[in-house]
Amino acid sequence: EVKLVQSGGGAVPPGESLSLSCAASGFPLVSADVAWVRQTPGKGLEWVSGINVGGRDTYYADAVKGRFTISRDNAKNTLELQMNDLKTEDTAVYYCAIPRQSLIFTFHHRQPKRDDFNAWGQGTQVTVSS
Repeated sequence: EVKLVQSGGGAVPPGESLSLSCAASGFPLVSADVAWVRQTPGKGLEWVSGINVGGRDTYYADAVKGRFTISRDNAKNTLELQMNDLKTEDTAVYYCAIPRQSLIFTFHHRQPKRDDFNAWGQGTQVTVSS
């Protein structure tokens, strides 16, 4: 059974940084594309960042490009998201997830849906507020 356990997140004022981590068990993250998505009541699910199976390609939503960095530690079987210069609009519940399709077909092409993923982390609240 694939299990994704998230840690990190919290509440910070604008301009600050947070990091998220996603530890996997039952599945080697190195063998799949993996992604971070977030959900807000008003916008629904949206892509945040992703990394492909080989690690050569990374994906970022325009809203976070240049501020967020995704990485994967194959030895620890974890996925990380470093979030810098946070903005109030980054407030959301963040999920790590394993997509059913390669990110090259989905990330910049359509809004994600719950059914697009084989496994989810439990979700982590990130709140950016002054």
